Amino acid sequence: MGGSVSWAELARLAQAHLFLSGSAVLAAILIGLPVAILAARNRRVRAPLLGAISLLQTIPGLALLALFYPLLLFLARASGWPIPALGFLPALLALAVYALLPIVRNGVAAIRGIDPALTEAADGLGMTGGQKLRLVELPLGAPVILAGIRTAAVWTIGTATLATTIGQPSLGDLIFSGLQTEDWRRVLIGCLAAAALAILVDATLALIESGLATRARARLGAGLAILLAALGLTLAPIPGAATSGRLVVIGAKNFSEQYILAQLIENRLRVAGYRTERRDNLGSAIAYRALAAGDIGVYVDYAGTLWANVLRRTDTPPADAMLRTLGETLARRDGVQVLGPLGFENAYAFAMRRERAQALGIATLADLAREAPRLRLGTDLEFLSRPEWQAVEARYRPAFRTMRPYSPTFMYRALADGSVDVISAFSSDGRIAAMDLVTLGDPLGALPPYDALLLLTRTAAADPRLVAALRPLVGAIPIERMREANWTVDRDGDKRTPAQAARWLAAGLDEAPK
Repeated sequence: MGGSVSWAELARLAQAHLFLSGSAVLAAILIGLPVAILAARNRRVRAPLLGAISLLQTIPGLALLALFYPLLLFLARASGWPIPALGFLPALLALAVYALLPIVRNGVAAIRGIDPALTEAADGLGMTGGQKLRLVELPLGAPVILAGIRTAAVWTIGTATLATTIGQPSLGDLIFSGLQTEDWRRVLIGCLAAAALAILVDATLALIESGLATRARARLGAGLAILLAALGLTLAPIPGAATSGRLVVIGAKNFSEQYILAQLIENRLRVAGYRTERRDNLGSAIAYRALAAGDIGVYVDYAGTLWANVLRRTDTPPADAMLRTLGETLARRDGVQVLGPLGFENAYAFAMRRERAQALGIATLADLAREAPRLRLGTDLEFLSRPEWQAVEARYRPAFRTMRPYSPTFMYRALADGSVDVISAFSSDGRIAAMDLVTLGDPLGALPPYDALLLLTRTAAADPRLVAALRPLVGAIPIERMREANWTVDRDGDKRTPAQAARWLAAGLDEAPK
């Protein structure tokens, strides 16, 4: 196995991926078959039901996954019940919805495609509706129904790679983290593993389908035995996994610095005797909501992001006043505790290639706004919908020729190859120095300070041992060291993994974990 992916990590993610996909397909079968039976027997509801399910299928998988998180969070708050809004449950619901269409359509086609003479004979024998379904329609329609389940299973296994964006471990963890860090081995392994799962599941279901169609008991038994074995594997413990100690869930957003810091936190908590789980690749809004809801216990966020996105503030006070207000307001409103700043700032900063900025005479955002009509802007996936961009628009009025969002890795590549002229960079990114970029001044103060802050739930903050394990990180990471750690993960050659960068970063701390 390549150094960037261990067998243990691959086994853990494949197990989680298979369990999620299988649960979603099973849920879709339990819902879809009754719906198919109803639609096949009732002409008046057939068209509306199939139309509604087809409409759900048109929603992109990523959007469907993202929509279930705030829905479950709202239901949890409205009902007072402890509904888990992050991770498995929203992923299960979204994927089950996505798997419905082929199951329902094939179910309707299977039942309506039965020779009318056979159903008339069943009626003539005095069979009840339930008897006709159990003894005639389902046995004869089983191959067609199973073909729909095969299609749903393959779709679901592929779409389940997106579940990582709402905190559910899957093979998508390898794909998303590999894309962000340009570790193509992780991307390739994640894609191949997901494809292999889909092929194996499809082949197993094809064996069962063939056994039903030809009444070959050996094939049917072999297929069912493989399915039972797969079920056992999804429930089996992974060798080497910790089984004792309090569990702490660690969150991370979808870029290299967050992976490194989450790994650093995880290492310290494990040394302190805690079990840990990771929820990587979260969006900014989901990460904070998950912390406030207690779905994750600890993660790193940035002062400016919290100020603009969570508190909806548009002013830009000094950093110390901002930190004080954040600490008081987040604790009072959401029970979120700010343990402290880590010692560096990761601010939004508009960046250009140095020679291009000098040629156009651009040194500040005011200069940029003057030249914007002939420039192309590239941003990360969130920036154009964030309050920070709205503040820049309000104060500088830039009118760019084009504006295009990218994942952070490809945003920098777009600047390097000339696809864009300016990007919304991150000040702690090592690529700024490595690519000889110049960051533009902000004379009107549109962008707030972005100190990296260690955030805990109220429960985590009340645990003295957990706080003691993490407090040495407060104020201990200078910007130069964070930039270097980020660059070792993001550079093209001789890359480190986030885990290796986290160990290197920890080696520079003044105090080792207790």
